[in-house]
Amino acid sequence: MGLTKQYLRYTASALFGVIASQKGNIVYVTLRGEKGRYVAVPACEHVFIWDTRKGEKVLILQGLKQEVMSLCPSPDGLHLAVGYEDGSIRVFSLLSGEGNVTFNGHKAAVMTLQYDQLGGRLVSGSKDTDVIVWDVINESGLYRLRGHKDAVTQALFLREKNLLVTSGKDTLVKWWDLDTQHCFKTLVGHRTEVWGLAFVSQEKRLITGTADSELRVWNITYIQEATDPNEPESKKSKGSPAKAEETSEVDETSNLDETPEERLLKCNKAGSIMREGRDRVVTLATDRTGRFLACHGTDSVLEVFCVLTEGEICKKMQKKMRKAKKKAKQKSEEEEEEPEGSVEMSPQEEIQRVTSIKASAKIKSFDLILSPKGELKATLLLQNNTIESYILTPSAQVPQVVRASKITIGGHRSDVRTLAFSSDNIAILSAAAESVKIWNRSTLQCIRTMACEYALCSLFVPGDRQVIIGTKTGKLQLYDLASGSLLETFAAHDGALWSISLSPDQRGFITGGADKCVKFWEFELVKDENGTQKRLSMKQTRILQLDEDVLCVRYSPNQKLLAVSLLDCTVKIFYTDTLKFFLSLYGHKLPVLCMDITSDGALIATGSADRNVKIWGLDFGDCHRSLFAHDDSVMTLQFVHKSHLFFTAGKDHKIKQWDADKFEHIQTLEGHHQEVWCLALSPSGDYIVSSSHDKSLRLWERTREPLILEEEREMQREAEYEESVAKEEQPVVAGETQGETGLAGKKTIETVKAAERIMEAIELYREETAKLKEHQAICKAAGKEVSLPVHPILRAYGNISPSAYVLEVFKKVKSSELEESLLVLPFSYVPDLLVLFNEHVQRGSEVEFLCRALLFLLRIHFGRITSNQLLVTVIENLKKTTISKASEVRNVLGFNMAGLQFLKREIEATDEVTFFADATDRFQEKRRKRKKKEKLVLAMV
Repeated sequence: MGLTKQYLRYTASALFGVIASQKGNIVYVTLRGEKGRYVAVPACEHVFIWDTRKGEKVLILQGLKQEVMSLCPSPDGLHLAVGYEDGSIRVFSLLSGEGNVTFNGHKAAVMTLQYDQLGGRLVSGSKDTDVIVWDVINESGLYRLRGHKDAVTQALFLREKNLLVTSGKDTLVKWWDLDTQHCFKTLVGHRTEVWGLAFVSQEKRLITGTADSELRVWNITYIQEATDPNEPESKKSKGSPAKAEETSEVDETSNLDETPEERLLKCNKAGSIMREGRDRVVTLATDRTGRFLACHGTDSVLEVFCVLTEGEICKKMQKKMRKAKKKAKQKSEEEEEEPEGSVEMSPQEEIQRVTSIKASAKIKSFDLILSPKGELKATLLLQNNTIESYILTPSAQVPQVVRASKITIGGHRSDVRTLAFSSDNIAILSAAAESVKIWNRSTLQCIRTMACEYALCSLFVPGDRQVIIGTKTGKLQLYDLASGSLLETFAAHDGALWSISLSPDQRGFITGGADKCVKFWEFELVKDENGTQKRLSMKQTRILQLDEDVLCVRYSPNQKLLAVSLLDCTVKIFYTDTLKFFLSLYGHKLPVLCMDITSDGALIATGSADRNVKIWGLDFGDCHRSLFAHDDSVMTLQFVHKSHLFFTAGKDHKIKQWDADKFEHIQTLEGHHQEVWCLALSPSGDYIVSSSHDKSLRLWERTREPLILEEEREMQREAEYEESVAKEEQPVVAGETQGETGLAGKKTIETVKAAERIMEAIELYREETAKLKEHQAICKAAGKEVSLPVHPILRAYGNISPSAYVLEVFKKVKSSELEESLLVLPFSYVPDLLVLFNEHVQRGSEVEFLCRALLFLLRIHFGRITSNQLLVTVIENLKKTTISKASEVRNVLGFNMAGLQFLKREIEATDEVTFFADATDRFQEKRRKRKKKEKLVLAMV
């Protein structure tokens, strides 16, 4: 056997440098029994839980590959629903940090998630225009609602009614009746995309936010309430909009909104509230109580509004009535009093502006929570990788906004454009537009942060006590790591300083910039300001003038040659000592953005904006091979020390490893969600750190696991096949049209595999049943009993029967994937399944689960089952057994519920306490009300 080259696999080790991603939203979560302290934020594919008081990361909810798009905590505070870019949804437990429930139904990114009041149902809206309602308890999809023509931006359950409201970028707001699963009303009174929805005033008013500076207020009148004969007239008329405030535009749109059948509710425009911002609404939401409403646009201002309670509205109405009567009396003694309708409350009076919170950067999303003390807490996710928390006291005459905390230390405000490793592989340098940070590689903690100008390149000075930064303005900045101070700044170039390279003798370095110069620098020791000690400095020694802008410079390991990449798409090689021209490497169609030379000085690899990597010999300048490396520009390239293996990173979000001797692609490191700007290899070659436009830094580690190229190619083909299966057309249920509703799930590789496992189990059942019959016939003919050997699979399951094995396989199918697995199952297996269902239901095992599968099979194969004469008796038996067994299960549940309620009443009677109620909350509420009354009395006095 010939010798083969062995490669070692690099794997993802850690994600750091990101505080919160900008694509998702921020939410308050209940952790360790505390509310208003911990926030959950998206962090690329993970979810980070931050302690806003300490500024520490307390929990990481591990994701898979796709980026997090939306978050929603459950009403009980125990779970967090997470929506991803590929349309999947995972429900995590905040106690264990594990995500055991996965829903697959959407084809595109999940834009919004919302729980109902009890937390039993979850609704999701997606970019694929579909709305899906999920059963969280049963871990399955209920139904899909179609109707929007563009991405769904918000979805809200009503608390008292079984209704759902959704908004979309198609300018529509749709009302859905979840009992009949159809859209019964569509609001078309918006001219632009509807970006947000919120209910206030006990769900009697709907607020919508669009692409203009107007928050539209809609009155909701429930038909059952309006036609209730016991309801007083004053209550019906209270809170309706003033007709004088309605514009002609509203009249036109309200006519369009009216439908012949308004059997559930009426929704009419009441007016509007003007925002301070002129751009579109990004987020519109209320706190959990619905008392406070807040919104923000694409700027850095969060506008907070307070919704008046019914008591406060009554007081205002009485005050207005008194004023109106007084005015009427003064005007004319003979005139009658004005009608009640003339002094009705306008939306601007009911929803009052409290204050505006000015953040330090543009706001991406926010969340509100009202503390028991009456303070309103707001946490803001900013677009510059920062989390800010503010406290507001609404009850004060002049509400003051106080910033409670700010989480910034764990990442940069802008994209990291340069990275470097220290010589001992321990420290990592990252530099962005505003700061330089030094990280400890083992703990991933930021140990130094130093302000700088826009950094483009960097290096550790030999000894690892100082670092040098090259900036966009052409300056060289020298920093001391011990003190974290800027020692010196040099005006090195007239344009951007694109590249810096340390000389192999470690006595100096070279820089290349946009001013068409390569400058040579040497380290020197100079006296400090006090004149007592010496410190490091640098001086310029030589200049190499060129005809084009310099993009990248590199020394050869023996320091005899100097490689310079120019804007004219060529790489020029010069002798270092005489600066004479040696070679010109031409062939790239676009400028060379990065290059590197091997440790032995034999090869030079160049990466270009034309997406190719070329490998050249440094002896004659001949091109050994041109490789199509990335689907976009190659941004960085670096050889592993003492080898001919090199890594490239591109704007296609990928990092790839290559063999420069065999010209082979070894492996792809996938993880970044946006363009990769730079990477750095540790001197030992054991670690790689990379930075991306998604604000994240990723650490990759070399393992001891050998990497075999054939296996890697096979795994890649399998992944491509699985991806193609997910993109195939969804199976269609016979006889069902593409209407407003549909099945919640979608075909995935998991559902296909589950169907295959069911088919294999049924095949085994058929074989074993046939063998048993044959064995019984032989035994009968022979007149003696001989034991039949048990199938190895059945023996592994504890010598169970073949029918029990089929049930075990069925039970292992995820609840959310059951319907889709049965949908792709061929009909030839269905008769056997019906026989097995009959057998198991008669025994009373898994009645609820089997009834669900049975009813779904009957629904999708109704015609073929009813036309099959052999299945008539089976269906008749199933009809009797399922009804009787389901009734038994229902009776047991009813008996248990009655027993629990009886026990509850007994305990309440004996202990004289309210069971399952938090007495402390009630006590605090009463005390708070008493204090409010005392304050009012004092104010009046």
